[in-house]
Amino acid sequence: MIARQHITGLVLAGGRGSRMGGVDKGLQVHAGVPLAQHALRRLVPQVGALMINANRNLDAYAAFGVPVWPDANTEYAGPLSGFLAGLAHCDTPYLVTVPCDSPLFPDDLVQRLVHALLEHDAEIAMAATREGDALQVQPVFCLMKTGLRDSLVRFTQSGQRKIDKWTAQHRCVNVPFDDAQAFANANTLDELKQLQQHG
Repeated sequence: MIARQHITGLVLAGGRGSRMGGVDKGLQVHAGVPLAQHALRRLVPQVGALMINANRNLDAYAAFGVPVWPDANTEYAGPLSGFLAGLAHCDTPYLVTVPCDSPLFPDDLVQRLVHALLEHDAEIAMAATREGDALQVQPVFCLMKTGLRDSLVRFTQSGQRKIDKWTAQHRCVNVPFDDAQAFANANTLDELKQLQQHG
């Protein structure tokens, strides 16, 4: 297995929040606590170090007590920019990412991603939920080797932004999780209200 101390957890909070009216999603309150702080609390026992990727309200995020890193560019270029910010500042051999707006993700998320990564000799492991007979990949729940940084730099510098096109260049494994509700996210204010019902 990979020791917890060799994994850094990154909470992705760098988006525009456009489907939520432009608000900073990670700072929206769920069950009395900002969404990003829920993600940090879930990750604490699963990883050795923590950081946040954010592009606004950096002082508010810094108040959570972990390093905060913005995207290298100012174009809100999507999750891969967050991945890149994390990889640029990661001091461990592995980085795991989670979005700021899914406060219920599994307590054994990292353990299961690690197991699959090693079992399949993969470079990237991503969570996937069962939707009927199909698997729906949840690519922002992602464990990756930090040695992939140069590959991602080249990919993004070529103007590419799609996670699946980048991961397709590497040995990647999808890891099935049966509880799709654990990955429920709050893209809109209505979805945030729905999450309140699940505590």
